[in-house]
Amino acid sequence: LAETINLDEKKATEEESLKLQTWADLPVELLELILCHLTLEDNVRASAVCRRWHKVAVAVRVVNQSPWLMYFPKYGSLYEFYDPAERKTYSLELPELQGSRACYTKDGWLLLYRPRNHGVFFFNPFNRHMIKLPRFELTYQMVAFSDAPTSDLCVVFTIKHISPTVVAISTCRPGDSEWTTVNHQNRLPFVSSIWNKMVFCSGMFYCLSLTGWLGVYDPLLHAWSVLHVPPPRCPENFFAKNWWKGKFMAEHDGDILVIYTCNTETPIIFKLDHSEMVWEEMQTLNGVTLFASFLSSHSRTELPGAMRNVVYFSKVRFFGKRCISYSVDDRRYYPRKECHDWGEQDPFENIWIEPPRDASLN
Repeated sequence: LAETINLDEKKATEEESLKLQTWADLPVELLELILCHLTLEDNVRASAVCRRWHKVAVAVRVVNQSPWLMYFPKYGSLYEFYDPAERKTYSLELPELQGSRACYTKDGWLLLYRPRNHGVFFFNPFNRHMIKLPRFELTYQMVAFSDAPTSDLCVVFTIKHISPTVVAISTCRPGDSEWTTVNHQNRLPFVSSIWNKMVFCSGMFYCLSLTGWLGVYDPLLHAWSVLHVPPPRCPENFFAKNWWKGKFMAEHDGDILVIYTCNTETPIIFKLDHSEMVWEEMQTLNGVTLFASFLSSHSRTELPGAMRNVVYFSKVRFFGKRCISYSVDDRRYYPRKECHDWGEQDPFENIWIEPPRDASLN
């Protein structure tokens, strides 16, 4: 009888304890699972419940969308898009792009080039809008543009090496009847090639040369200069096979970021210090996510917690189920044992592109 009474008392105590538990006592893992499925508006409401919920809600809050990795097929017109956030692959038939190669992306627009007839045009694969530019030979140089081609501010920029001290800069705007080309003198060594990297930042085009020198072009003043900034420091064994393919440059909130990778080294990330005019090695990304590809790279903030402080590279493994990434916090690649020889990859086979809000290509 005493044993029965003790069992009843224990059961009553447990039931009373359960009654006293609240939603705030949910395990963190379960809270994350629930809150990550909420809309931004509901996530903000949930964050006001208590301090614990606020911490979890902010950690999983998604404000921005991740870019998608767009793959260009060797044959045919079926293009694949990989979403690293959902680890899903979508397909689109885009016959308009046959015979062309990608040059650059921004705001969901592609800038493309047809080598056969020197055709240059913008194309949005999600609404299939096309905007043509005057024909221009873009065989041996990289190209970038400042804004979406639907904007009056849009300018297309390319640079070509003429001699050790002269570069030819060509620009064009949507609606122009021809490209404008002007030769500029170089005071510092600057080699223009297909391996250069370009970004548009704070009204300027920044161009990282093959040898690490940084040139700047002001499209309003039509002024070109090579900055007195020594190239980013590299490890002794950085200059290995195909090292030039493992360099990437992105812009974030007015900062210029450069990523150097190597077969036997973890990535090194530099930020340009405009005040001291030096490259500063970064030990943290402060929540920023970088998406690096040969043609153009992007940055994002406020992505899901697991995607922050991470560099995503333009390689997908495991039958399209996983994108190779590097965690700055963990100081390691995911997956760990993947080979990172950029020489194995065709630099023109893919590019990161910004999808439209709530995009679905099912």
